[in-house]
Amino acid sequence: MKRDTRIIHAGSHPERWNGAVNPPVWRASTIVSPSVAAQRDLNGPNRFANVTYGRHGTPTSKAFEEAVAELEGGSHCIAVGSGLAAITATLTGLLETGDHLLMTDGCYGPTRYFCDKSLSRFGIETTYYDPRIGAGIADLIRPNTKVVFVESPSSGTFEIQDIPAIAAAAHAAGALVVADNTWGLGTFLPFSHGVDVSLQAATKYIVGHSDAMLGTITVNSADLYARVRGSVALFGFSAGSEEVWLGLRGLRTVSVRLRQQFDSGLKVARWLQARPEVLTVWHPALPTHPDHALWQRDFTGGCSLFSFELHPVARDRLEAMVDGYHLFQLGYSWGGFESLAVVTSDEYARTATAKSGNPIIRLHVGLEDPDDLIADLEQGFARLKDLP
Repeated sequence: MKRDTRIIHAGSHPERWNGAVNPPVWRASTIVSPSVAAQRDLNGPNRFANVTYGRHGTPTSKAFEEAVAELEGGSHCIAVGSGLAAITATLTGLLETGDHLLMTDGCYGPTRYFCDKSLSRFGIETTYYDPRIGAGIADLIRPNTKVVFVESPSSGTFEIQDIPAIAAAAHAAGALVVADNTWGLGTFLPFSHGVDVSLQAATKYIVGHSDAMLGTITVNSADLYARVRGSVALFGFSAGSEEVWLGLRGLRTVSVRLRQQFDSGLKVARWLQARPEVLTVWHPALPTHPDHALWQRDFTGGCSLFSFELHPVARDRLEAMVDGYHLFQLGYSWGGFESLAVVTSDEYARTATAKSGNPIIRLHVGLEDPDDLIADLEQGFARLKDLP
């Protein structure tokens, strides 16, 4: 069966739920046993998937994890409470005092903050590298480099990384490759490109309706699963039953939503390219993007998130343009049904791509008609010109 078909049915098991195609919400903390011996037997009749306490999961979360592992192409998945929890649990599970981490300079802002403020206190050193370094990353790998973290495209400026080349260099030195694959959900198969651990902010496209916080960690080996799951359990990062159920429901339609939002986003991006107010549109699917060839090689599609850079403009004009949007609401998240805009801050403009200092606006294109979204943006450009 093809991938979209497998996603629809993965983790469903209606025979377990009296015919219900979507698993019910299991709300459980305490799991009781009939005897001391039975409590020791993790595979006993009163157990589901070795769970002894609700923090380790429920049948609902196990169904969700099975489905996400199918989507990502991995062997095991762990559900956690947010995308950032997926990042922090993974890094703390794979690194220890004295280790060295190579982190892409285009990473999500809170990832950088965690490295600088928390990992540093644990005696773990982080070096930031140019996302376009490719095989040259071999020159930065040290004997104590244990993890190379990639995020492709980069947050804010959307550089595409040569992950196969980076993974080859990392593996040759005995390091693991961890990917924030939220943008590439369903269109970038991480494990076929050398990634060892793939992370999702499932809050975004998997949930898809802007109403739940959720993260996932997918691996392709039992050893990595044990290491990362241990960190998740130790920090208490388990996901709530209601959120997992919402994620499982959203997952069933993610393929069709992604395709429509990608197509709509590309239409908006092409329109922006023709605007005199716009200096650059950073969308990897555009042939003008400097990493377009890499995107074509490694991705089967894309999503709805991209950025554009304006020519220099006064702050009051910029704010008048953005504040007046009707359909593009101002919000930091993405992946839901609604369109969003945000003027990116310095934390998303650290790479060489964004050193001009010009305003950068990140757009998430939702499920509205793209012609209506273009009209909203056009009215914004009119406000930009109309200010005295």
